[in-house]
Amino acid sequence: MSSTVAESAFGPAVREGNVSRTVAYWGATGLVTIVPLLASFAYLTTSPEAVENFRHVGYPQQLRVLLGVAKLAGAIVLLLPRLPVLKEWAYAGFTFMWIAATVAHYLAGDKPLFLLPVVLIGALAVSYVTRSSNRRISADGARWQPERLESDVFRDAF
Repeated sequence: MSSTVAESAFGPAVREGNVSRTVAYWGATGLVTIVPLLASFAYLTTSPEAVENFRHVGYPQQLRVLLGVAKLAGAIVLLLPRLPVLKEWAYAGFTFMWIAATVAHYLAGDKPLFLLPVVLIGALAVSYVTRSSNRRISADGARWQPERLESDVFRDAF
């Protein structure tokens, strides 16, 4: 069976043989972006529940605003095509954030709630492992470079 590729404006979309991988990627990525998007909205709009949760675990309210901006930025980066270096940072940031949330909720005595970040770390790992090649840094470490202009039109201007 040949592996045909459906092209889109953003590059190769789905290979026939990788449908299950694509579904796993978008399912996990959808989960790990919806949760931070909703949390960032609650954090940045000063939701009473968010303010109380930060007080409950002993975090300062300034961290709520910082995490609100970071969660929003990370979720957007994971949803956009390409941007492999920023995606690596977003995956790392969400990992560190959810490890800290697990510890904070465990120490605050939130016994069932401390497992939610563990589940999100698992979904994040699925998203990371199943992402397509245009969402990764290449194996040789090369990064995307803008194309050079072959024309000398601008060379004489400077």
